[in-house]
Amino acid sequence: MNSRKPRGSGRTPAVGRRGGPFQERDYQRQIGARRGAAGPREEAPFDEDAVPRTRGRRGRGAGAARAKAAHLDRIHDESGERLQKVLAAAGVASRRVSEDLIAEGRVEVDGVVVTEPGVRVDPATAVIRVDGISVQTDVTKQYFVFNKPRGVISTMVDPEGRPSIATYLKPGQEHLFHVGRLDNETEGLLILTNDGELANRLTHPSYEVPKTYVVQTRGPLAKGVSNRLREGVELEDGVAQVDSFKLVDSTPGHVLVEVVLHSGKNRIVRRMFQEIGHPVERLVRVKVGPILLGDQKQGTVRALNAQELGHLKALVGL
Repeated sequence: MNSRKPRGSGRTPAVGRRGGPFQERDYQRQIGARRGAAGPREEAPFDEDAVPRTRGRRGRGAGAARAKAAHLDRIHDESGERLQKVLAAAGVASRRVSEDLIAEGRVEVDGVVVTEPGVRVDPATAVIRVDGISVQTDVTKQYFVFNKPRGVISTMVDPEGRPSIATYLKPGQEHLFHVGRLDNETEGLLILTNDGELANRLTHPSYEVPKTYVVQTRGPLAKGVSNRLREGVELEDGVAQVDSFKLVDSTPGHVLVEVVLHSGKNRIVRRMFQEIGHPVERLVRVKVGPILLGDQKQGTVRALNAQELGHLKALVGL
């Protein structure tokens, strides 16, 4: 494997270097970590009022208790692991905090809200959600974000020996595959995983996963450019349009814009800007669904955390 890395890998080029006139801080200001993902969704605890009641106070309480016990018996696996331990191992929270989440009725196992910390489950088969977000308990599945530098081929191995994704992976990560691709000159976020179902849904057009790009092009922008991109640009393979367009920065002769679109067609952003008379000078993908590139250095690979993975799966119905 050729370990040679392309010229320019590392941080964003400084003024006067290849990549345009914008300084590092200009890009970091636009593609830096943006916090504030949607907050957790509350799950209602076990509803005793929904249980058919018998006459008398004693019968009413006994009926609710029996119904609740039946639900717990259905999910309890005596040979399994304690639920709070499974949550801690999955990176959701510490055991102590996981116990609090369970007591507050925020944890669901196989569709049943659990409020008892003594429940045991099989992490290999149980479907666990916290605040409605799926928890990954299969330790064989791996999920990473790669910040692809310019000049790297979006493939695991290149027969011509050019720098590829595998150039940047550690031993034991060779079995991963990339979700979608970026062309040779485009930089930014690529998701790497061995979860075929998630990869398929993220790339399938029916799920319309939004992707956010920062584009550097010549300025000033012609009048009506934003409306034209939103309404649709006629390309050789059909009409393409952006979901949103925002001017984020400018310097004499150059502008930075942010566009969001869900199309996964080849070189779609470059072709759209070429068609409207503003060829792309530099292109960085900074977000896929809820996953942000943030201030991650070029050429590095990082693991998705439990919250990121949960929101990503929720986006595509997993």
